[in-house]
Amino acid sequence: MNPMKKLKDKVAVVGVGTTSYGSFPDSSDYGLAAQAFKAAIADCGIDKNQIDGLGTCRIPYYARMGEVLGLNPRWTLDTPGHGRMSGMAIVEAVLALEAGAADYVALLYANVGRSRRVNYGGGESAGFWDPWGFTSPGAAHAMMFRMHMERYGTTTRQLAEIPVAFREHAALHPDAVMKEPFTIEQHERARHIVEPLRLLDYCLINDGAVCMILTTTERARDLRKPPVLISGLGARDAFRRSSIPNFDPDFWYQETQDVAQQVYGMAGVGHDDIDALMCYDNFAPTVLFSLEGLGFCERGASGSFVEGGALRLGGRLPTNTDGGHLSNSYMQGWALNVEAVRQIRGECAARQVPGCEVVQYIATTPCTRSIIYTKG
Repeated sequence: MNPMKKLKDKVAVVGVGTTSYGSFPDSSDYGLAAQAFKAAIADCGIDKNQIDGLGTCRIPYYARMGEVLGLNPRWTLDTPGHGRMSGMAIVEAVLALEAGAADYVALLYANVGRSRRVNYGGGESAGFWDPWGFTSPGAAHAMMFRMHMERYGTTTRQLAEIPVAFREHAALHPDAVMKEPFTIEQHERARHIVEPLRLLDYCLINDGAVCMILTTTERARDLRKPPVLISGLGARDAFRRSSIPNFDPDFWYQETQDVAQQVYGMAGVGHDDIDALMCYDNFAPTVLFSLEGLGFCERGASGSFVEGGALRLGGRLPTNTDGGHLSNSYMQGWALNVEAVRQIRGECAARQVPGCEVVQYIATTPCTRSIIYTKG
């Protein structure tokens, strides 16, 4: 049983805002975040001074962010720039709103990694596992996918279905960074980064920012847009196998299964009710691990599950309809949650999933989190 079940539908997302994505060397992370905040405020139509909760992620100093926005919140949360933090911050905001620690929470994420040439692998301090090549998240995920190939017979052609589908979605998204379609054959000819993963299996580091505004469902009903309810939450960490960051020989399977039971049980939905899936895709194999852990297919069967365009619009499980991290931009889970909101609102134009009322977000990581959004 999920002890957070009593929080079902108590909190809603009422405003979302995103910037353009790309390289903006003349903009700061504070400036980009302020743009996203302004867009989210306009989206829900509240006075910015009603914001009394502020959460920041990958922003250098939360107090400076508050100063830039002119806010003196009652509740503040600051998280490091890890992709798992998007789901974690949303869960924390729900708890704060339910506890009365804030009335309106703005969650802000900003990244200037592309223009500043930030590298996400090979830390400055040598680690114990460096001689074995585990100097980056990409190396760790390459090893995990190799394990999946050896255990279950998964192929790189099956893996290619994921970035191919997401690029098709990005081509329908006006703000996506990468829009040129490619085929499975082109994926197979792309250069390896860490074998067996190729260039097209890696996320896209870009500049940009995202803002989400949350409040209680009761307050949400008086605002500009229909509320998007947070109906399910699931959480489980995997700290007993954390000596190699971002690596797990079990693909966080047990943790994701636990999260699935929590989130589906709380929301009162099943796999067949999910109209679209927003899946954390730092690397293409993470999608396979997520599908298996959530129970959309049997363990080891994710390769065959994604074949034939299953994740594309019109497929059995439209996934990452904004293009995801692989083709839209690597906003570390935040933009995927915004896409979930926009899908439920019916605001996605050419990439809209017809009749979309239930969307799931999943981040299968050392801190696995899942959220189910429903139409209010």
